[in-house]
Amino acid sequence: MKVAIGVLTYKRPDGLKRLLAGLELLTFDKVSTPDVHVLVIDNDPEASAQEDCIQRQGSYRWKLGYSHEPRRGISHARNRALDLSMEGYDGIAFIDDDEEPAPDWLDQLLFVQQEYGADVVTGPVLPRMVEPAPAWSKKGRFYERSRHPTGFRMELARTGNVLIRTSLLENPANRFDPRYGLSGGEDTHFFLRVRQQGHEIIWADEAVVYEWVPASRIKPGWLLQRAYRSGNTYALCERDFRLPAHLLLLRAVKGVMRIGWGMLLLLPSVLLGPVRLIRCLQQICIGAGMVMGLAGSRYEEYEETHGV
Repeated sequence: MKVAIGVLTYKRPDGLKRLLAGLELLTFDKVSTPDVHVLVIDNDPEASAQEDCIQRQGSYRWKLGYSHEPRRGISHARNRALDLSMEGYDGIAFIDDDEEPAPDWLDQLLFVQQEYGADVVTGPVLPRMVEPAPAWSKKGRFYERSRHPTGFRMELARTGNVLIRTSLLENPANRFDPRYGLSGGEDTHFFLRVRQQGHEIIWADEAVVYEWVPASRIKPGWLLQRAYRSGNTYALCERDFRLPAHLLLLRAVKGVMRIGWGMLLLLPSVLLGPVRLIRCLQQICIGAGMVMGLAGSRYEEYEETHGV
């Protein structure tokens, strides 16, 4: 088994160092130790990660490759990783430069892929706060994502923790859309297409990745921006897949209903505390993002980088 690990980075030197150190600690018990090749794709036009990667190559536990993708946008960087993994690799796993894997992360992904014959396997991303989290964020569990039992069939996957069988890439349509390079949602767009083609996405609950959440994201404003972006990019993806007009209209109605429901509950939420208020505002933002996405407006969240 020959596996590439695609590491995308953009001006996060400390995060990249932490991630590369974590990847050196990977262990394999459920599957035989694969031939691992870590592919660092530097999306900084100034190639700021190049020197550190080159210095590590001689002593790094795995094969360590560096590639510079100067075209700004996460889709370009992901596609560079896909292109590099086409020759001779059985799969490519993606993990981000603000994340850190559990030691058995790749072992669990590969095991579940083999057990279920899956084309795509994805797993949980658990938050780790750079600074102590405020009480409202803990109570509201705003940074926790849903989890499922291993083997659960998913509609979508996220590229912060995913393993893709490279045979999928033989279809030239299976690339990340550059239009989503700065808005995010490129993974939603990619995996919606993969599901339409009949490929299964399987959940591996033991394949854990930890995401370091910087102080700049532990704020209600960032949560509302993320809610708006989530609604916006999903609606844009639905437009791209040319859903029937009545389904797009239904999505618009749902967006308006979210806005209306949130507005109706806004005053009571103010009286019930910050958690209820933030959840209420999130509903309004998701609904607004959906409506604007269906109208063709795109919110580019990744113009700004969080963390170092």
